[in-house]
Amino acid sequence: MSTFIFSSESVGEGHPDKVSDTISDAILDACLAVDPSSRVACETFVKSNVVVIGGEITIPKLQDKKTGTTKPIDEVLNIGKIIRDAVRGIGYTNNDDVFHADSIFINNYLTIQSPDIAQGVDAEAAEGKKTDKQGAGDQGIMFGYACNETPELMPAPIMFAHRLGRELTRIRKEGKLAPWLRPDAKTQVSVEYVDGRPTRIINVVISTQHTEGVTHAEIETFCIEQVIKQVLPQEMLTSQTEFLINPTGKFVIGGPQGDSGLTGRKIIVDTYGGSGRHGGGAFSGKDPSKVDRSAAYMGRWVAKNVVAAGLAEKCEVQFAYAIGHPEPVSVHVDTFGTGTVEDSKILGAVLKVFSFNPADIIQQLDLLRPIYSKTTNYGHFGKEDSDITWEKTDKAEALKKAIS
Repeated sequence: MSTFIFSSESVGEGHPDKVSDTISDAILDACLAVDPSSRVACETFVKSNVVVIGGEITIPKLQDKKTGTTKPIDEVLNIGKIIRDAVRGIGYTNNDDVFHADSIFINNYLTIQSPDIAQGVDAEAAEGKKTDKQGAGDQGIMFGYACNETPELMPAPIMFAHRLGRELTRIRKEGKLAPWLRPDAKTQVSVEYVDGRPTRIINVVISTQHTEGVTHAEIETFCIEQVIKQVLPQEMLTSQTEFLINPTGKFVIGGPQGDSGLTGRKIIVDTYGGSGRHGGGAFSGKDPSKVDRSAAYMGRWVAKNVVAAGLAEKCEVQFAYAIGHPEPVSVHVDTFGTGTVEDSKILGAVLKVFSFNPADIIQQLDLLRPIYSKTTNYGHFGKEDSDITWEKTDKAEALKKAIS
């Protein structure tokens, strides 16, 4: 019998890095709502009462092809309102918030996308190009992962951590049970595995921002009784499970007042909590021509369908791109010895059923829609939502047929 303990963390919507992700994805969705062919790479930095946005945005609908001129983005999008609405939705609207939706200072450093990048990505043939297919928006490696530890086919530790964070937010926004809750929060769950299967929860860590005046005992009782015991599997909580609630004893100053935030700094929270590998590229604020995002979604779709088809207990898919090139330069499947057939046969079936061309990824997953604010918090994977197409298991039967 082999045993080990694995831990994963999640963060709440009010965490400074997630504030940045939320703003970046809100701007992306606004651009796609205006023009589905928008090219967006929007980065956000937050600290104290300041929001700084920068990056490259091109909205073809605003371009006059005859004159070559482009209307200013601000003529179509009210960037300031988008940012303030995003911050308001998180919950930074309390009178004592230094970072407040109505009083933050906004610095906008968005420019148009470099034409040198655009010529490699756009589907139209250009001088010196070898193909008229849409190329990858950047070079890089991407991973997708799935396992049968939870109904969502996700690793148990990260799903448990997300459940805690989501429940804290639900209660906070409802405003009745714990009116002292504030937006910033972090959760963490450690799970013991026996012979590769999750068996019990060793400890749970919750750090949640709160107002002055509430006692640590009240926070501790609330988190254990109203959050942990309500959303985590009862059979995995034992008398030995350790609960660590606000371990420092106080968490009044939080959010961008307490720490700086940056888009894309929570990439492990966004994916598999460390259980599966990560290519390194962040997701938020990027339109689907950026394979950092779209190909990672594709990898999840592929891996989840492999597991759903019963071809493996866990599956990781890796592929890589060159900027401007329409096909991946490599594709690899690893089932970590859990496959019902050889990994090479699963790879062959995957290549028959799925297309990894960037344009095909966008088409297969219907990615040119303003859906990305739904992905920002509590992971980009493992959610049940019809708009999140990469969570469908609609190719499982096709994979089984391709294998046979």
